Amino acid sequence: MSQAATVSSNNLPYADLPPIVAALFEAKAKKGLSFEAISKAIGRDEIWVAAAFYGQAKMSPEELEALANVLDIPTASVQSELGSHWWPNRGGLGPMPPTDPVLYRLYESVLVYGHAIKAVVHEKFGDGIMSMIDCKVNVTKKPDPKGDRVVLTFDGKFLPYAKW
Repeated sequence: MSQAATVSSNNLPYADLPPIVAALFEAKAKKGLSFEAISKAIGRDEIWVAAAFYGQAKMSPEELEALANVLDIPTASVQSELGSHWWPNRGGLGPMPPTDPVLYRLYESVLVYGHAIKAVVHEKFGDGIMSMIDCKVNVTKKPDPKGDRVVLTFDGKFLPYAKW
């Protein structure tokens, strides 16, 4: 399922990312690969790989080489832009509130349910937060007679606030 694709690196969210990011997305589309397929090839989770494509995760030299191989992109190009000298600028993509419908619904879910989730976290764990550094995120599809359901799971380590 290969298709011609171009990604304008002048458009959000790509404008603030290294130019190689557009090449990654173009190669992914050309080869008809999903993030799941790429994740299996490099040994990481699909959400983590997608985050790396958006400049939100840091790949090791070995992961960059595996990525270049699966996408048929020169390893030197990937290493030169995303190698040891480059670090993610996490959380800096796009306007707030988000304008993309999917991102806005995630944002809205925190606005609507954030305080309730926070209260339940505190009741069950105590005074602290859920780590986004030590966190696994999964998206699954659940069939339902009324229409397929999106199941989004954040599996984060609880970090209690320190007292001093």
